[in-house]
Amino acid sequence: MVTVPVAAAALIAMEELASRLSELNPVHLFLACFFPAAAAIFYLMLRPRAVYLVDYASRCTPFNCRVPFATFLEHANQHPQLNERSIRFMTRLMERSGIGEQTCLPPAHHYVGTHKYCSVDAARAEFELVAFSAIDDLLAKTSIAPDAIDILIVNCSLFCPTPSLVDMIINKYKLRSDIRGMHLAGMGCSAGMISVGLARELLQVAPQGAHALVVSTETITPNYYLGAEHAMLLPNCLFRIGGAAALLSTSSAKARFRLKHVVRTLTGAEDSSYQCVFQEEDGEGHRGINLNKDLMNIAGNSLKANITAIGPLVLPAREQLMFVFSFIARKVIGKRVKPYIRDFRRAFEHFCIHAGGRAVIDELQKSLSLSDEQVEASRMTLHRFGNTSSSSLWYELAYIEAKGRMRKGDRVWMIGFGSGFKCNSAAWECIEPARNAHGPWATSIHRYPVDVPDVLKH
Repeated sequence: MVTVPVAAAALIAMEELASRLSELNPVHLFLACFFPAAAAIFYLMLRPRAVYLVDYASRCTPFNCRVPFATFLEHANQHPQLNERSIRFMTRLMERSGIGEQTCLPPAHHYVGTHKYCSVDAARAEFELVAFSAIDDLLAKTSIAPDAIDILIVNCSLFCPTPSLVDMIINKYKLRSDIRGMHLAGMGCSAGMISVGLARELLQVAPQGAHALVVSTETITPNYYLGAEHAMLLPNCLFRIGGAAALLSTSSAKARFRLKHVVRTLTGAEDSSYQCVFQEEDGEGHRGINLNKDLMNIAGNSLKANITAIGPLVLPAREQLMFVFSFIARKVIGKRVKPYIRDFRRAFEHFCIHAGGRAVIDELQKSLSLSDEQVEASRMTLHRFGNTSSSSLWYELAYIEAKGRMRKGDRVWMIGFGSGFKCNSAAWECIEPARNAHGPWATSIHRYPVDVPDVLKH
């Protein structure tokens, strides 16, 4: 009863259209068809391809690499350069750091007289332990053959051997000779998001369906500080072994997340920002990383710049209008009008904040008005794994999934900070949540969350 009248009406309309087209000039008819078709093809060719996260894997370090507080402080007491004042400083720092008793250090750091064992061979062994394990897990999860990888990106800031870390992976997995490989060094703890952004750009010019492997880690074996400067002892106390591998592609087949945005902000033009995380030698010639006391203020300013850039891309219209009205009101009426704080909880369901330390997480929780549950993944990652540099964001994402909180359509915001000074972030949309808690949290997720006291007594 419905189909027959509709079909008849469609036939009549087609006959009328055909009769009108026959009256047109053939040139006009050709142009009328050609230009819309050419415009559509041109748009499709220039439109950025969607990039997907096929899957990721984070390294769960063996239990024999665990470093409880007592072991850490015992080794520090055996250090000839450290005096009693430095030991007290490290003890207070560890008690307030938010780091638990299960974090791990590389094998070389387990020897008394650590500096004697921090060789290039030991550093290579650490990278192989972390990176190869993460890549093996990733390849097993995705069922991707190594020769299907078209792009390889490794970010490791402080260890740059020859041959490069990229070459080590190519040699291990016998990757193709035409693979596009690159190693990002000196980019700090936010290098993971830089690598994701670089992979996205390279996938735009690669054949459709190409795969990009991103490996994020920090090799800390050769970067053990031997001096007594308090600002340079901080990395010894906070950084731990860890790494992650992620597989990105322009094919949505088997993809678990879609990459929506990558936003990078760099404040290195200012001297204070450039020097707040600085590799240098102390007065006695010992090399280390100096963390400036103004680091948190600089990180806050960098976060504000990143929020300003990503806000229009992810926030709903209401939030943006409220911010504009507040800005205009403050200009017209004055500072009596409170500034409107944009609510990013309306744009994201989950937040992965770089687990650089308790102060970093506290500052971002306050700046973004996040609840304790929304920063739980960051605090628990810091407690269980310590500061694993650029890979910490992947441990946090794994925590959210291991807890079963991820749902299809949920949006995730990853925020990383790094030397330079940089604040880089990425927005993801979940396509397929993890089916189980396998991964770095497999043996410990049942114990979390735990209460992390302001000062740990041990």
